[in-house]
Amino acid sequence: MVRIEQDGALISLHFLPPYAAEDERLYLDALGRVGRHAQRFALLAVFGGSARLSQAAEREQALWFKATRSHFNSLCQAIALVRPGASEKMATTFRRLWSIPLEVFEDEAEARLFLARHLDPLVVGGSG
Repeated sequence: MVRIEQDGALISLHFLPPYAAEDERLYLDALGRVGRHAQRFALLAVFGGSARLSQAAEREQALWFKATRSHFNSLCQAIALVRPGASEKMATTFRRLWSIPLEVFEDEAEARLFLARHLDPLVVGGSG
């Protein structure tokens, strides 16, 4: 299941079980939406289970990382990744992609607290 939501400046992307055949494409399309977001934001990305992207999707995701790097560095205030088994090694890998605050968590509530500390108070609860 892939779901993308926005609440003020917070964009939440969920990629969770139960997985369906179309989820890979929905996930990549959701990344595209996030990459086109034109206002300051924070990103909460929640991954669960053991979904694996195909080789083609991994390549598309890597190209997305490269294509959106400067956009994220200018507009994204922070990123919180939630995933079972989250580790500092995982955080280090993702920190190479962006020069913004980024942390990994196993608990979504902790991730949301981290993002709340980084969100610009003028855009929290605003429209986007």
